[in-house]
Amino acid sequence: MIRITVMRTARYDDLSEKYENPIEHACDMRVGDTFYSAGGEKPQGMCDSAWESMEKFVKELAAGGGDFYGGWMRDPHSAMISCNDGFRPVSFYIEAV
Repeated sequence: MIRITVMRTARYDDLSEKYENPIEHACDMRVGDTFYSAGGEKPQGMCDSAWESMEKFVKELAAGGGDFYGGWMRDPHSAMISCNDGFRPVSFYIEAV
């Protein structure tokens, strides 16, 4: 089982105002939100864009792997990944539990 926890969110309103088309609904993620992935599957309620950024890490951890980039994380069975939204990035802590 893989736990995915929202650790930090950010908003770059200046970039949104300058470059983004107005949208009604953006990101719902809040610090502390937690998702669980069984077998490397996308958790229910996970944003598609965020999932695209973390899918390979989740699947590798679910398969028993880890130690990404040769010792990047203190816990080799974890990763810190950010979604690819340049206007509202969200940092996720991904860990095997």
